[in-house]
Amino acid sequence: MPHILHNGHLLPESSGVPIRNRGFLFADGIFETIRIAHGKPLFLEDHHKRIREGLKAHRIDAPLGFTPASIEQDIRTLLDAEGITGGARVRLTLTRSGEGFYTPEDSALDVIMVAAPVDTEGYVLNDKGWSTDIYPEMKCTPNHLSRFKNIASNLYVQSGIWARANGLDTALIQNDRMGIIEGTSSNLFLVSNGVLYTPGIDSGATAGVLRTQVINLALASGMKVYECNLTPQNLLVADEVFLTNVVQGLRWVGSYRTKRYFNGATTELVDRLNRHILSEIQA
Repeated sequence: MPHILHNGHLLPESSGVPIRNRGFLFADGIFETIRIAHGKPLFLEDHHKRIREGLKAHRIDAPLGFTPASIEQDIRTLLDAEGITGGARVRLTLTRSGEGFYTPEDSALDVIMVAAPVDTEGYVLNDKGWSTDIYPEMKCTPNHLSRFKNIASNLYVQSGIWARANGLDTALIQNDRMGIIEGTSSNLFLVSNGVLYTPGIDSGATAGVLRTQVINLALASGMKVYECNLTPQNLLVADEVFLTNVVQGLRWVGSYRTKRYFNGATTELVDRLNRHILSEIQA
């Protein structure tokens, strides 16, 4: 029987989410997805930092015992209950638990955790390059919450539906200044003349955990990295385009409209990432 972990208590998945949960009623909260490989949650300190910053930005109070160690213990409890021993993805949905309508009566934290297996332990680059285009129907308006993985995700849901309807693997999202900031479920990187470019967080891009890892690995390899505004023209002159999220790793883009891309630097970054993960786990 599938399980959920609700505030540290293991429950059957059929028990569901309480109907008065503010995440359900008002999309009042954030979520975090953590990749499990070789029996360990990857980049847990970074995830915990982003969760704490996200809760603070949303004015949700985290309990004193909410630490990386407590998260790891809860993950282990859930994976054991699910019988998952290999690679996995774990999602934490973190909502405000207070009563009230738009204005909550209090701001305590409610956490629901679910897990599912994935096929591989390490990150594997896609064989066929993804196809993409710019989603035209909605734009992101950057604000102090846009950098976090907010439950209110209409823009990303709609962009994914649009991409599928148009025979694409993913869509690219723009902000209200027409800068391209990310993909449907991933951060965006371009490679031009051996230099790595990615939109800055102030553009409205999500502060991705794997985004940070890729930037650091690129810098450590001697690659120049610039956080800057990206436009359709930048896509047309780029040598490579790839997308990152912590579950899938790096996904190289093969085509944007009539433009085609290579994946040499992307392949090297995936190799560096997997070596980095193994060295961290074995340390």
